[in-house]
Amino acid sequence: MSTVTILGAGVMGSSMCMPLRDRGHGVRLVGTHLDTGIIDSVRATGRHPRLNVKLPGGVAAFQHDEFATALGGDTDLILLGISSAGVGWAIDRLCETLKGPVPIVMITKGMHPEVGRLTALPDRVAAEVKRRTGIALAIAAIGGPCIAGELAVRRQTGTVITAHDLAFAQTLCDMLACDYYHPRLSADVIGVEICAAFKNFFAIGVGWAAGRLENMPATENRAFNHNAAAVIFGQAIRELTVLVRAHGGSEQSVWGMPGAGDLYVTCQAGRNSRLGNNLGRGLTYGQTRDGPMKGDTIEGAELGVAVAATLRAMMSTGALDARSLPLTTALLDALTGDSALDIPWAAFQRM
Repeated sequence: MSTVTILGAGVMGSSMCMPLRDRGHGVRLVGTHLDTGIIDSVRATGRHPRLNVKLPGGVAAFQHDEFATALGGDTDLILLGISSAGVGWAIDRLCETLKGPVPIVMITKGMHPEVGRLTALPDRVAAEVKRRTGIALAIAAIGGPCIAGELAVRRQTGTVITAHDLAFAQTLCDMLACDYYHPRLSADVIGVEICAAFKNFFAIGVGWAAGRLENMPATENRAFNHNAAAVIFGQAIRELTVLVRAHGGSEQSVWGMPGAGDLYVTCQAGRNSRLGNNLGRGLTYGQTRDGPMKGDTIEGAELGVAVAATLRAMMSTGALDARSLPLTTALLDALTGDSALDIPWAAFQRM
């Protein structure tokens, strides 16, 4: 059995304690500087206050300034469970703590904007650690449809593990697989990571339909607004395909668990959908961020703001066909311009 140190005690990182411990691996859960209360609770009662479950026995909890202690000299695998906004912080911790190579698997969702293209976060982390320390790290990523609260109570869950080193990814699949957690292998790092990141972004658009319903006149048959949500969902899949193709990824990822599967489950609930609901009610991103969702991390919105300049530059040079990305363009305009989300229905589903 292996010893795994998880950096990030949020709901997703902490839910990974379940399959890891059920497979007999040792787990050390390290909070970030934002997770002090979570670690205090786990230490005192074993209960994770945000997941509202008791973590498995044998999970050792550490505060953020105890990362080196948790890592020790015997960690076999590091699992990065931080948010995309915390990637820079995590890179700093790795660079100041690692004495040699330790394999890493990431559940962080996001993309790093560069000139003319987007880079997958695992590649960004590997490159930055190598530049600053000279240490070459094997890094994999987990994508696909996984709600942390369901994994935490051992509901059936399927994911995809991707890495440039397929043997490493297969080792992780073998290490994590159990009767309720079903990881599958993929060589499509960029495709899986684009899907993992942009599903949060597009879920904002799908969530718009439910919010819009609240401002629509009631009908005698109490009709919902699912038709509109379905059209937006379908357009999101088309645009995910455009983004994945442009970066050399595989369409199989878009139509499988990393794309369609993960977008579906993300649209069921969560902060990205809630932002979409508020946009549908007529609020702007800024009004929502400063009002009903103040203090919330909305990763789809943060991604859109971070990559807007890169995507617009790619459209201007023809690296991306702007006519194929009307939903992307509308979402970028709403997020960066703090304006209403105007759904461009007439531009959808064009050949």
